Amino acid sequence: MAVPTKMASGALPRFLLPKLSWNTPAKTYRSLLIPAIQPTAPWQSQTTSFHTSRQTPQCRRAGSLSYSAPNSSMFRKTFHTTPARQRDHHFDTLKFVQRLKGEGFTEEQAAAMMKVLNDVIEESIQNLTRTMVLREDAAKATYTQKVDFAKLRSELLSADSTESSTTRAAHERLSNDITKLSSRLRDEIGRTQASVRLDLNLEKGRIREEAVGQELKIKETETKIEQEVAALREKLEQVKFQTLQWLMGIMRWSEEVHVGSFFTDPLKKDEMASGFPMPFYSYPLVFGAAS
Repeated sequence: MAVPTKMASGALPRFLLPKLSWNTPAKTYRSLLIPAIQPTAPWQSQTTSFHTSRQTPQCRRAGSLSYSAPNSSMFRKTFHTTPARQRDHHFDTLKFVQRLKGEGFTEEQAAAMMKVLNDVIEESIQNLTRTMVLREDAAKATYTQKVDFAKLRSELLSADSTESSTTRAAHERLSNDITKLSSRLRDEIGRTQASVRLDLNLEKGRIREEAVGQELKIKETETKIEQEVAALREKLEQVKFQTLQWLMGIMRWSEEVHVGSFFTDPLKKDEMASGFPMPFYSYPLVFGAAS
């Protein structure tokens, strides 16, 4: 553990070490070696921890690096302004080692546990900071995103205006087409209705003419029937008159025959003389004899 500590102390920049070590390295070396040489008492450990907690992170890091360094030649090395960067400790390693030694661990065990804990903390911090970025990078990314969003917004606005104008033009074109189709359909409906009305009127006229013709025919038939009936009536009257004339002639002739036979029949004479009428059954004989 002493070799890496020596290399790290020689590679540290000057501003990371306490200010006292710039001028008096012997005193600093002595003050840093006192906790490791003298026995650790409870009150001494409390005092040391108090003074260590009051130190700055750079001072604690410098003290932890110079811990267990037996050679004083490292303090006579010159400091460089551009050293190789070593990883930073995220806790007070000296205080941690001293507490472990106070709990009964040896120096090697305490140093090994300190290194393991430091590695674990370093790995955890690396895992945490792996997804982190610098504030400048975040600002650059934010600015880039803002620029991209502004560009996208302008493109969307232009596309929206273009699409809206195109949609408006298409809507107007469709509206005009629909209006034309409506007017054309209205004209077609009007023409169809006019043709249907004309056909209906013509059909009505034809039906009316046929009805008039049928009425004329019916009237002619009725006239003919009336004429026939009148002729039949005249014929019947004539037949009736002729029948009456014939009957009147027959009756007159029969009367004349009867009267003539009455005066010429001897039975009639006997009847007239006796005062009793002759039976009716005897008349045919009289008529037959007279005829």
